[in-house]
Amino acid sequence: MKLAVRNRSNGFPTFNSIFNEILNDDFFNARPIASNLPAVNIKQSETDFSLELAIPGLGKDDIKISIDKDILTISSEIEKKDEEKDENGKYTRREFSFHAFKRSFTLPETVDTDKIGAKFENGVLYLHLPKREEALPKPARQIEIS
Repeated sequence: MKLAVRNRSNGFPTFNSIFNEILNDDFFNARPIASNLPAVNIKQSETDFSLELAIPGLGKDDIKISIDKDILTISSEIEKKDEEKDENGKYTRREFSFHAFKRSFTLPETVDTDKIGAKFENGVLYLHLPKREEALPKPARQIEIS
């Protein structure tokens, strides 16, 4: 069973996000040209899934990970303000920016949601999603005939 990816973006849609939605229609079968969502690698083995998200410039305190029913959501919202004031308290320069993303994944029933783990290292978020014991492959065995 595969991990299903859902993409969402907070804030106002950009031209690229609207353009990508049109191009991602099954009719066009195209890949996104650019996106404000972090890139993700998904690997599956016999015992687990692993996700790697490239999130450079963020710290682990900037990232939120939640599970609601069978939906794993990874999100972040950052607001930056740079201000320079003169001695009278008037602005000489004021800049602010807002960056947000949200990635959601529909988890298969085989994932043990109580044992999901995460670590953040060098701008990459690593998630380990182990499979339930009953979903693991069972070794071959011989059945005796009576």
